[in-house]
Amino acid sequence: MPHEFEEPLRITPATPDDVPTILSLITALADYEQLTDEVIADEPAIHRTLFGDKPVAEALIARVGEATVGFAVFFYNFSTFLGRPGLYLEDLFVLPEYRGSGYGRALLTHLARIAVERGCGRMEWSVLNWNTSAIGFYESLGAKAMDEWTVYRLTGDALTRAASSTTGQR
Repeated sequence: MPHEFEEPLRITPATPDDVPTILSLITALADYEQLTDEVIADEPAIHRTLFGDKPVAEALIARVGEATVGFAVFFYNFSTFLGRPGLYLEDLFVLPEYRGSGYGRALLTHLARIAVERGCGRMEWSVLNWNTSAIGFYESLGAKAMDEWTVYRLTGDALTRAASSTTGQR
């Protein structure tokens, strides 16, 4: 747990120099979510995705003094009903030893400000059903579960098969 004499929290956009830190935080998040076997990302992939010729996501790094305490990765989606972009929060993670200090709330409110400043009509994310502490935290901010929606995903071989399917094409 952070000490009362520590420096204030700083949230800054990630830079290419942060790539090793980001990968380390991704690994820590996967460990927390018991999904370590699913991490195949490496530093070149993170660099390409966040800082390459066509970046598709952004990251924020949260630090106290020289210590990295957490991060957030986000990108834009689009609401056809609103006719506006939305901000999709892919990951928000605070290292266990820094939880309970308001750092997660600070990251989320920082992202909400980014969404408002950039004209986004909404901000969305997913949470694992078993993560009741995160669910309670999100609900305390006024977030609402989208219970009537089910997330679907194509990945790996299923994605490849769908991409190579010729059914319905002319």
